[in-house]
Amino acid sequence: MALNSTSLSYRDAGVDIDAGDALVENIKPYAKRTMRPEVLGGIGGFGALVEISKKYREPVLVSGTDGVGTKLKLAFEWNRHDTVGIDLVAMSVNDILVQGAEPLFFLDYFACGKLNVPQATDVIRGIAAGCEQAGCALIGGETAEMPGMYPEGEYDLAGFAVGVAEKSRVITGLDIAPGDVVLGLKSNGAHSNGYSLVRRIIELKKPDLDAPFDGATTLRQAIIAPTRIYVKPLLRLMETLTVKGMAHITGGGITENLPRVLPERVAADIDASAWPTPPLFDWLRTAGNVDAQEMYRTFNCGIGMIVIVAAEDAQAALALLEAEGETAWRIGRIREREGNEHQTRVA
Repeated sequence: MALNSTSLSYRDAGVDIDAGDALVENIKPYAKRTMRPEVLGGIGGFGALVEISKKYREPVLVSGTDGVGTKLKLAFEWNRHDTVGIDLVAMSVNDILVQGAEPLFFLDYFACGKLNVPQATDVIRGIAAGCEQAGCALIGGETAEMPGMYPEGEYDLAGFAVGVAEKSRVITGLDIAPGDVVLGLKSNGAHSNGYSLVRRIIELKKPDLDAPFDGATTLRQAIIAPTRIYVKPLLRLMETLTVKGMAHITGGGITENLPRVLPERVAADIDASAWPTPPLFDWLRTAGNVDAQEMYRTFNCGIGMIVIVAAEDAQAALALLEAEGETAWRIGRIREREGNEHQTRVA
């Protein structure tokens, strides 16, 4: 039997090591802009070293991990890869923020069948931009090129953030009591949740995605807008007054996320007329014939983050958030819970 004399390489099997090296070089300048003084060394090692600031007496590490979900399918279809990295960072840093943590660092996982260096650079440039917005360092990650695992032009994204909080100032929600006020912070759009339904509505209605929509933007731009990162203004708020609880409004919407921070003995009444519903959600509700309560348990409906404070602190909190560039409203109140009723009602 004749032996095959052809010499095979990793590139012949579909993995381009040179492309991976080129990507690392491309992203180094973006990662460098995110560095914090706690980071020891830079990108390229087998692991990244981060020390905990001496300003914490009893530091508690808080971690979170997430992905972007089916919003990525729209990024593939529309060839828009510059903002999904912001979404990726936002989903983790906003989650650890609600427990009072300052994000320290972020790592990403980018997986594809064949590495497209310009496309991957766009994605990771967005990740770095999200880290800058959150004030956390992009200290590394993993780029996995796996032939046959993904369709051409597609990839998957995951990431995780680690933050730190003073043990005595970790936000648990246990002090939330009747009479407290619920504040809502404006979202940028649908953020990174509910996109299976968004895509289904687009498929059925076949709208003109590039027609003018909501003033200067288009429907496509409204749908793909990246998740808002609330870290810096809310860290400032926590430094200034007592925040009793926070909820990042992600999958499950307002009605499913707010109860995660409420003690069993209380419930929240949310007034849906307290903030203007963004046009994107009006369009989704009408185009998809979506029931109002289904909207509130699927989408953020214009409220990307909820903050609970004592009634006497509500006005000061709103003023500070406005000064920090946020748009926020008083959207509800905390009361005694009646029996086993659901802990959040939007009406």
